[in-house]
Amino acid sequence: MQAAVFVGAFTALLWIIEIIDVASGSRLERNGIQARSVEGLWGILFAPVLHDDWQHLIANTVPILVLGFLVLLSGLARGLAATGIIWVVGGFGTWLTAGSYTNTIGASILIFGFIAYLLVRGFFTRKLGQLAIGVVVFAAYGSALWGVLPSDPNISWQGHLFGAVGGVIAARLLSADARADRARVKALDRPTLRP
Repeated sequence: MQAAVFVGAFTALLWIIEIIDVASGSRLERNGIQARSVEGLWGILFAPVLHDDWQHLIANTVPILVLGFLVLLSGLARGLAATGIIWVVGGFGTWLTAGSYTNTIGASILIFGFIAYLLVRGFFTRKLGQLAIGVVVFAAYGSALWGVLPSDPNISWQGHLFGAVGGVIAARLLSADARADRARVKALDRPTLRP
């Protein structure tokens, strides 16, 4: 229930921000990630909640709701930590690599991060339920991963790529406890040998 409420509130916030942006004459969306400029670093904080137009926001709404819910489902604290890692890694990677004089905005950084996180988390934790979620996510969103490659000059493949990198890093970091538990059990199962 908490996961649904939280992701629903975040999505509502995205819509409220777009209403404000439209009312301001699209001034808010100028605060995205501006590659390799000091001012553009602030865009790392704002880019995932800003959208170019209604079509851009509508395209991101359902994936944010579905994938965000699945990420938060395993625990609010862990899901928020994963989101934070994706947000920062995706934003900073985009800031470093995007084309000069570009302004990158959109929740796609989070979406690609969520996809990657959900796909690989089960491999790190070795939990059957998380592996199953990864299979379902791959079936539903796997084709979107082509978006990490350059194709459309108006779409930030860098945001997609580094969002996905952030997702893999988050899955690795946040599975440390499961990996440690596995190592402990393995150590206990070793036979004791006498000389």
